Amino acid sequence: MKILVCCKIVPEEQDIVIQKDGQLDISRSAAKISQYDLNAIECATRLAGADGEVVALSAGPRKWLDNTKIRKDILSRGPASLHLVMDDALEGAMPDTTASALALAARRIGFDLILCGEGSGDLYAQQVGLLLGEDLNVPNINAVSSVTIENGNVVVERSLEREIEVLELPLPAVLCVTSDINVPKIPTMKAILGAGKKPVEVFSCAELGVKTESLSDYVSIVAPEGRERMNKIFESDSDENIASFIELVRKVVQA
Repeated sequence: MKILVCCKIVPEEQDIVIQKDGQLDISRSAAKISQYDLNAIECATRLAGADGEVVALSAGPRKWLDNTKIRKDILSRGPASLHLVMDDALEGAMPDTTASALALAARRIGFDLILCGEGSGDLYAQQVGLLLGEDLNVPNINAVSSVTIENGNVVVERSLEREIEVLELPLPAVLCVTSDINVPKIPTMKAILGAGKKPVEVFSCAELGVKTESLSDYVSIVAPEGRERMNKIFESDSDENIASFIELVRKVVQA
């Protein structure tokens, strides 16, 4: 079985600077694999086992993907090879454009199953995986909390509010897995050293025929306005203080 796992490279959250107008400055942010995609990579390697093949795929601008450290980080986590749709035209790409680029690359690479994280560590739009399945015209489902392969089909579980939904899908398919499906392993030193020997293939948008015009565009991305703490302290648990506390909470909630 050939499992294609998609991962997005995003800015390191702790390096992001919030400017006075609320705009986010990522100019000094290091690159990292989106946290949610680490779960997808781990799920892919477990499903593949000893007989399957895991191939990693990512799309984005050169500033994120033309990074030896990031490439080794992806490959050290289990994939046998890495394919990149690397093009500056994908800078700030919306979900439909990203999904289109991934779909065109996936057709060229070939796959039996595609795994994605439930969202990305920057936008968290939760759309790329579903749009990818639509572009490829294969069964796709999100919020997957468990995956098994049975009799040539994929059986998934989705944890709903009061029940667990079990679905069986034919292959090929696209699945978006949740962050609680597993705990990603930390790569060993042997895996990190071996990652540098694994093949990396780079595509451009022109080579794949990616249309970078999106159906939507950014209006703004800003941090929410901060609120000062009230710093209201109740010195005891007297009935009067408890009543005052409840009334204060009620006013804050209703504000």
